[in-house]
Amino acid sequence: MSDNAARWKFETKQVHSGARPDPVTNARATPIYQTTSYVFNSAEHAQNLFALAEFGNIYTRIQNPTQAVVEERVAALEGGTGALLVASGQSASTFSVLNIAQAGDHIVSSSSIYGGTYNLFKYTLAKLGIETTFVEDQDDAEEWRRAVRPNTKLFFAETIGNPKINVLDITLVSDVAHAAGVPLIVDNTIATPYLIRPFEHGADIIVHSATKFLGGHGTIIGGVIVDGGKFEWSKNVETFPGLTEPDPSYHGASYTAAVGDGLAYIIKARVQLLRDLGSSIAPASAWQLIQGIETLSLRIERHVQNAQEIAEWLDNHPDIATVNYAGLPSSPWYEAANRYAPQASVPCCHSSSRAAWMPVEPSWTTSNCSATLPTSVTCVPW
Repeated sequence: MSDNAARWKFETKQVHSGARPDPVTNARATPIYQTTSYVFNSAEHAQNLFALAEFGNIYTRIQNPTQAVVEERVAALEGGTGALLVASGQSASTFSVLNIAQAGDHIVSSSSIYGGTYNLFKYTLAKLGIETTFVEDQDDAEEWRRAVRPNTKLFFAETIGNPKINVLDITLVSDVAHAAGVPLIVDNTIATPYLIRPFEHGADIIVHSATKFLGGHGTIIGGVIVDGGKFEWSKNVETFPGLTEPDPSYHGASYTAAVGDGLAYIIKARVQLLRDLGSSIAPASAWQLIQGIETLSLRIERHVQNAQEIAEWLDNHPDIATVNYAGLPSSPWYEAANRYAPQASVPCCHSSSRAAWMPVEPSWTTSNCSATLPTSVTCVPW
């Protein structure tokens, strides 16, 4: 990303990051590159692409120009160094683990995760020889510490858990992970980068089911892995030999030596796992994801507003015993929501039983509000 693009606000990035006018036709919108193969400029060009000496398109199972726009855009929104778009969120979660764990290894996961991911970890990965310890109370740093073994390769959790809507204390868990010498992988599907940016709080890898809020329209299935680029794989050679030692399946390349710690993880996922397992997304599906991401901020604002109103209505209903929603002061994760997702967690100025609580340009001040607010949050009149 250029220096100018790096200064773009979220709303500009969601529309423009990764996209460029077509150099031949000057078309502004990203086209669907419905192709399987690409032309090499020369034998040397082909050699450099396969040796990771330069980046470019080789085969659509591994990379496609339409797909690349989604990858660059999501990486920009999350603040990562690179991304990989795959066929589904399940593929993204699977790749995120298999990229650094193998038979005989161990991972630690919060138990408050999507049921499909839980089954993947507990049953399918076990068949591949990867054992998972589930942390029942993800807010308990000691429980994470007790779960660590000599062969532990990663921690996994969701930024907003399913189904309790418990907000992960990312800093707490990442500190424990890093003390153990392993990365924290988080699923940011529910929050999206508009509400929570996990890399800013210590997470190392992010996965998404793009099927949900990134796509936004219920028309395509996809998944994304984003590399934060900060974990020092090369300083943990014995723990992560797949990234640091020569890969005999890819011309003897060491990924950390070839592209550095900042891109080693995501490049390996692309040229090894995606190449071999083939969980590729269709160019047309990638194009539909672009359309969805362009309106991400607007849709999430409305989702949050609607969810807050429903939660408050249920919370006040005499026939409802409990409501799990981190936007309610009664939630155990209300403080964590305020800290990690300030745009989605602070109820504010009430009028006629309706809550306007987006932190936007002030037209009222906090003195108009019925709740205690962070000083950075202002309110909108109805």
